[in-house]
Amino acid sequence: MEYSTECMAALRQAAPAIEIKQDEPMSCHTTFAIGGPADLFLMPATVDELTAALRVLRAYETPFLLVGNGSNMLVSDAGVRGAVICTAALDAVSAQEDTLTVEAGALLSRVARWAQHEGLTGMEFAGGIPGSMGGAVFMNAGAYDGQMEGIVEKTAYLDEQGVLHTVEGAAHGFGYRQSIFRDHPDWTIIRSTLRLRPGDPAAIAEKMNDFAQRRRDKQPLNFPSAGSTFKRPAGHFAGRLIEDAGLKGASVGAAQVSEKHAGFLINRGGATCEDMLRLIALVQRRVREQFGVELECEVRIIR
Repeated sequence: MEYSTECMAALRQAAPAIEIKQDEPMSCHTTFAIGGPADLFLMPATVDELTAALRVLRAYETPFLLVGNGSNMLVSDAGVRGAVICTAALDAVSAQEDTLTVEAGALLSRVARWAQHEGLTGMEFAGGIPGSMGGAVFMNAGAYDGQMEGIVEKTAYLDEQGVLHTVEGAAHGFGYRQSIFRDHPDWTIIRSTLRLRPGDPAAIAEKMNDFAQRRRDKQPLNFPSAGSTFKRPAGHFAGRLIEDAGLKGASVGAAQVSEKHAGFLINRGGATCEDMLRLIALVQRRVREQFGVELECEVRIIR
């Protein structure tokens, strides 16, 4: 347990309404459905509560992990020491002309639907990504014909001292599954403004439906996973390399390389973090031995 009774009392005083759970299983808060208990699990409902919680945790030198929808992380079976701060309740979305301002916890699927209803195009690619806005900006999430780099205009964040800043345009440092926030994990994304374009709601919906059908056809959506487990190596496709290495359907415990799409590692039910880590290592080793290609994890591993 890496928090003190004084820290808990200070959290209660600084943010009396904040939801706090003890020994909360992270398997309930990740799309892998894997992960042991978090010492403390905090769910702020407002930016003020989030700011107060961060201030207290830092003052008491309590380690913390920020999560949104838990869609791109593999958490240790031992759980998380200190605190987990879940931003899922920070999900406000507002529209002004051709921009959307979106809090960090808002699900991309919901924001994409909002944009469609507002007649704004440019976010169709994100409709099926199971992450939240903060996580998507953090890793420059993308799919099909787009990525966050193409639509994010500015982002408000708290630095390691709790001071509010705004980063705009190229200063986001976007690259393939990369942003300035990956280089500064002690910064906390609060909200982002998206620049979209006017479009026909029916045409936007048709495009989103097409992407959704492609996902259903090609991806193992009926099993817990973290999406694509590995980054795309230069000149290759991770799923193709894994399939060509004869690993489609390979398993370690209840962790398995999907038989539908080899780029997805899935939890067939009851998989542990150790199962998944061993399967990841097996895939990386076999692809390296057969093709001389190093597969880099896209999934964040929290130990």
